[in-house]
Amino acid sequence: MTVSSLRVMLLIDADNVSADVIEQAVQRTMDEYGAIHVRRAYCNAEMAVNRQALFKRLSVRPMVNLSAGKNSTDIALSVDAIDLAIAERPDVVVLVSSDSDFAPLVIRLREKGCRVCGIGQQGKTGEETVGIYDAFTDIAHNAVTKPAARTAPAKKTAAAKTTRAKAAPAAKKTAAKTAARKTTAKAASKPEPQQQPQQQPQPSEAAEFILQAAPALRGGKDVPLNDVAKALRTAGLLGKNSSSLKLFEKLTAEFVLMQHPDRIRWTGAPAP
Repeated sequence: MTVSSLRVMLLIDADNVSADVIEQAVQRTMDEYGAIHVRRAYCNAEMAVNRQALFKRLSVRPMVNLSAGKNSTDIALSVDAIDLAIAERPDVVVLVSSDSDFAPLVIRLREKGCRVCGIGQQGKTGEETVGIYDAFTDIAHNAVTKPAARTAPAKKTAAAKTTRAKAAPAAKKTAAKTAARKTTAKAASKPEPQQQPQQQPQPSEAAEFILQAAPALRGGKDVPLNDVAKALRTAGLLGKNSSSLKLFEKLTAEFVLMQHPDRIRWTGAPAP
């Protein structure tokens, strides 16, 4: 089988490596195999928002993890990797992470017949991580150069300070009189300010991702919880066996759950 005919799957632990390492990893994989059939990046909601432009430019699908538990992003990546290995039958799986916790996943993917390669960020990858892969590449993080410090202005001479100190009181009096006349004229001609309408509070980042996946919630009406759960699973925001009830129980400030029948409502909709 030629390199160009291999099916390649690229899975990125975006909470673990920098943006420029992600970009280098995608380019390096393309250079080596000629095509990437699956491109996914796993991260929290804040990271997905910050790197939205990067993911779009690299054609990488962000898999947003709304859970805040320890290693929750690693677990989401691992579960998805096994499902994809069964459904997509990749020949090569490239994991972009410096984390050694993926050793069991690498072994399981190899048992599925995949060649498993790793790409990590230089300086963050330990020897125990490198050894578990069929091949591993360390990529240097290109740090942004800080702008040069600006030079402080030269200090005024003592004579200049004395002259300015003497002239200051008279200048201040003249300026105060001029400002008072201008203020009086503006007050006489300025119309009464109109009361500005109260701005609608913006949804949190997690809520915004949910609203994008299930736009029916934006109207503020009760929506069947089952329909919303299906939309979240389709968008990759909710795992196949994850509970939507547990998800919304963490977001009670913005969503109201109703039972019998099970429905959900977004409380941030503008008043009619």
